[in-house]
Amino acid sequence: MVPVIDNGRLGLIVGLVLGVAGAFGGFSAFVVVLLLGAIGLLVGRYLDGQLDLSEFSERSGLTGRGSERRP
Repeated sequence: MVPVIDNGRLGLIVGLVLGVAGAFGGFSAFVVVLLLGAIGLLVGRYLDGQLDLSEFSERSGLTGRGSERRP
């Protein structure tokens, strides 16, 4: 059985990691850890099926869908 981490504990872990990065590495390390954490979160949600990127491609016009909405 895989242990499940609830959002409160996950937030605590992320906050602690960002705090350590900020304390020992300075602001630039804090920003790097924050950006990599955000990218990891997006990739994880995409792989879990909780993030649908097709909505963004339709709005940006990267696909042929949605072109009939443009004037």
